[in-house]
Amino acid sequence: MFEIGIMHFVVLSVVVFAAGICTLLTKRNAIGILIGIELIMNAAGINFVAYNRYVWGGGEAGSLIDGQIFTIFIIVLAAAEAAIALAIFLNFYNTFSSIDVERADEMKG
Repeated sequence: MFEIGIMHFVVLSVVVFAAGICTLLTKRNAIGILIGIELIMNAAGINFVAYNRYVWGGGEAGSLIDGQIFTIFIIVLAAAEAAIALAIFLNFYNTFSSIDVERADEMKG
């Protein structure tokens, strides 16, 4: 019978992390960059839960929930970051009629 181990979760996390990095490097608009950051944080959450289950004995073997708690903090952080970033992007769009991050050089401050 096929059993899913920690290596499957690590490979999934690496793929999600690589997709986040590629999104950060290739997207020019702010929404795409925000999506890349969310993907990177989700990859970290996958690692926290996987290592909690397979390395520190969570799940059936024990009652450790540290990985799940860290992942919930990541989800809360991602929600707060998205709310603040979207407010900044809306203000940027009202000023420049675009969300292209290259136009930020035109800002004075």
